[in-house]
Amino acid sequence: MSNSLVTELIEAGVHFGHRASRWNPKMAAYIYARKNLIHIIDIRETVRGLLRAQKYLSQVVAGGSLVLFVGTKRQASATIEREGLRAGMPFVNERWLGGTLTNFGTIRSRLTRLEELERLLGSPELASYSKKMQSALNREYRKMYRNLNGLRTMNRLPQCLVVVDPNKEKNAVREARKLGITTIALIDTDCDPDEVDLPIPGNDDGIRSIEVITQQLANAVGQARATAVAVDKGGVAPSQVREAAAEAKD
Repeated sequence: MSNSLVTELIEAGVHFGHRASRWNPKMAAYIYARKNLIHIIDIRETVRGLLRAQKYLSQVVAGGSLVLFVGTKRQASATIEREGLRAGMPFVNERWLGGTLTNFGTIRSRLTRLEELERLLGSPELASYSKKMQSALNREYRKMYRNLNGLRTMNRLPQCLVVVDPNKEKNAVREARKLGITTIALIDTDCDPDEVDLPIPGNDDGIRSIEVITQQLANAVGQARATAVAVDKGGVAPSQVREAAAEAKD
């Protein structure tokens, strides 16, 4: 990890936590100091968490598995969409639909409906419907597009979730834990690090902080994809991916 990146993390305010009164005591190991009633996160712990997460993501992508980027809070939405697209991975940046993971078959059927609506709205057949029906179809399409567009490439369950603020995305984390899907999360001082597999302590409210961390994780995914272009996608067994996750956590 270069000094320039450490400087970038600091300039982005990654080390600024919440007010001390809002802290979760389980975050004590990641806190460097308290200043003006604000907890300051130990940037060394941020770097360690980021390195572990990048290493694990490289293993996941090398094995041909998917990574799902999740961040629906206002500060994270645009970044999650941009970096998910850049990494070539699915993302959720508007609303987490219950059952996205645990009821994946239903989500896939809704994606099929979204594609049907797109074909209908772009065809001459639409003119045969009444104005009222056209309006209803357009409303349905806009709602489905907003909630499901980022999941189009998720043709199977992901191996890993990258989450911004597990408190905000508690439903996503809960579904992932239920299915044994690894979670990587940017966690602030009010979060419970035990709820995720690979925590990255840092400011999860600052737009610039979220951008820097998410960009670094997306870079790891993109580099691993580029490296694996000529490699058989089934070349890494699931057991090897799990071993990589265990190693990354140590």
